Amino acid sequence: MTNEIKKFIRSLKHAIDGLNYAASHERNFRIEIFVAALVLVFIFIFKVKSWEAIALILMIMWVLIAELINTVLERVVDILKPRIHPYAHLIKDLMAGAVLISSVVAIIVGIIIFYPYFKELVEILMGL
Repeated sequence: MTNEIKKFIRSLKHAIDGLNYAASHERNFRIEIFVAALVLVFIFIFKVKSWEAIALILMIMWVLIAELINTVLERVVDILKPRIHPYAHLIKDLMAGAVLISSVVAIIVGIIIFYPYFKELVEILMGL
């Protein structure tokens, strides 16, 4: 195996370790993973259009990345805790706000996309 492939495999392992850390230590990340899996199931159940699936997958990715960045910044701020700076709390709040915005937008996009599918399902069930 070449040295470049070994470096790539090592980098991949570090990335997986980071995701495992987030999944085992961050409650919000676990919740977001659960919701992401639910959205993926709905994509297949409702056979959404390709562009809708792409939009939903991009929203999932955006929320998960925002949560990971939030976790990183929280850990960096925690390192500085002994010499707490007035901005330390503000930095955490701002990052949490960024995750909140990304989550709310993802929910809105999900509602816009899935509403017609759920409406049709309800109409079918009511017609039975």
